[in-house]
Amino acid sequence: MLKKEIRTKYLNLRNNTSEEDVYQASLSIANNLLSLPIWAHTYYHIFLHSPSKKELHTNLIITLLQGKDKEIVVPRMAKGNSLEHFLLTDNTLLKPNSWAIPEPVQGIEIAPLKLDVIFVPLLAFDKKGHRVGYGKGYYDLFLSQCRSEAIFVGLSMFDAEASIEDVGPHDIPLNYCVTPGRTYSF
Repeated sequence: MLKKEIRTKYLNLRNNTSEEDVYQASLSIANNLLSLPIWAHTYYHIFLHSPSKKELHTNLIITLLQGKDKEIVVPRMAKGNSLEHFLLTDNTLLKPNSWAIPEPVQGIEIAPLKLDVIFVPLLAFDKKGHRVGYGKGYYDLFLSQCRSEAIFVGLSMFDAEASIEDVGPHDIPLNYCVTPGRTYSF
């Protein structure tokens, strides 16, 4: 399937998922993350979810990271389809952007090269670790700015597609993708 077709399919699937099912999937994914070999690192980047878009509840993962005393970094959209990254602290003020995604207003900026583990949002992924996002390119650019040793972990409510046919040279594959029922390693 092509990205456009996959994007449409999974947006429809997600829109038809109950809020209770989204929460339960989020809880299962947070628990499944505990079995990954990613916990010896320091800087963890995670997106903040938009409740209105039925996205996974990443606050559960943030609580997990806080319990493990990890440095948590969250994104803010910037010009040119790029992201800025800020340390999440007790004093970080979050404000929804025009897409209802909470973002830090200001704070301590962290360079992508400092990040160890990046939790990657997606609509769908395939069995080779390629992902389909919303199609704006924010994460394609961001992941290209990270160290080659950084670990990319996709989070998905749904299992893998067999293949994404139109993967391009700018598409950076995941190292893992965690779903409610399975963890994929690439």
